[in-house]
Amino acid sequence: MHPNTVNAWKRTFLEKGPEIFAQDNLVAEYEPADRRAGAADRQERGGDRTFKKLLGTAGMTSDQKVALVESVKDTFGLNLALAAADLPKATWYYHQHHKVSYEEKYAYLLPVLETIARAHPEYGVPRIMPELRDEHGYDVNHKVIERLLGLWDLLILRSTHRPKPSSVQQAIIEAGERANLVAPMEEIGLFRVLYTDFTELVYADGHRKAILMPIIGHTSKMAFGWAVGQSADTVLALQAWERAKEIFQRIDIPYPGMIMHHDRDLVYTGYEWTSQLLLKDELRTSYALRGAKDNPEMESFNGRFKTEGHSLFLEAQSFTEWGFEAVGG
Repeated sequence: MHPNTVNAWKRTFLEKGPEIFAQDNLVAEYEPADRRAGAADRQERGGDRTFKKLLGTAGMTSDQKVALVESVKDTFGLNLALAAADLPKATWYYHQHHKVSYEEKYAYLLPVLETIARAHPEYGVPRIMPELRDEHGYDVNHKVIERLLGLWDLLILRSTHRPKPSSVQQAIIEAGERANLVAPMEEIGLFRVLYTDFTELVYADGHRKAILMPIIGHTSKMAFGWAVGQSADTVLALQAWERAKEIFQRIDIPYPGMIMHHDRDLVYTGYEWTSQLLLKDELRTSYALRGAKDNPEMESFNGRFKTEGHSLFLEAQSFTEWGFEAVGG
C-alpha cells in the first residue's frame, strides 16, 4: 500500500475520528488512565490530539488493535484500517479464525494441575509453581495458575481433605532422608543402581503425546528396559521392568539386591510395583525426596533422548514407526 494513501486516510481519521468513536467510547477503552485525565479539555481544543495519540499504536496489544480495526473497517476498508493500526494482516486473520480460548490454550496443564490438586490439596499457588517447574517442566506465571484453578474448579479439590497416605508412603515419610538409598553412596558399582521415571513424548507433528518409561543403569547409562503407552500407570511400569529382567537374564547378571531409584509417584509407591520389586524380585527401592533434583541421572537421560530424537518423534504418526510396541493401545 502506497504511503501517501495511508497518510491521507490518517488525516481523514483525525478529522472525523471524534464523531466515529464517540458512540463506542473506544478512546476511554484504549487510552491509559493518565492519558484520559483532562480529556474533556483536549476535546475543547480540537479533539485531534487524542486521536494522534491513539494512532501511536506501540502501546496497544494485538487484541486492542484487532478490536480497533473491527470497529472501523466497514467505514474505511480493511487494508487502510490495518495499515493505520500497524497490525499485520496475518495477525488479523489469526484472531478471526485460529485464536483459541484461554482454557484451550492451557489445556495441557489440566491433568498436571488436577494431579497436584489431588495429591497436595493443601498447596497454594506459591507451592504449585515450583511443583510444576521442578516435577513437570512447566514454568508458568502465577496469574495463569490462579485463573486456571478457578476456571477448572480445582479450588474445590484443594479444599477437600487429603487422603491418608498408604503404608508405603507412610514408611517413606517416617524414613525421611534414609528413603533415598543412593544419596549417601560414595561408589556405585556397574550394576548396583537403576534409575527410572515417566517422561512425555510428543509426536505426530505435535498433535499427540505418549508416555515413555526407561530403566537405565547408573554407570553404563544403558536402557535395560523400557515401555511406551498412553498413560503413566502400573501396567506400563511393570512391562518396562519385565523387559529389564529379560536383558539381565540374557547377559547373566543377577538383579536381586539391585537398587531401583525413582520419585514418589503413586505408581512407584503402589502395592503392585513395590510387591513385585521388593517381595518377588528382591530388589531395594530408593525414593527421590525432592523430585527431579534427587534423580539427576534420569532427568539427564530423558532430556538428551528427547532432544536427539525430537524431529523423528514429530515425523512419526504412531508408536510402531519408532519400533515401539505400545502398552494399552
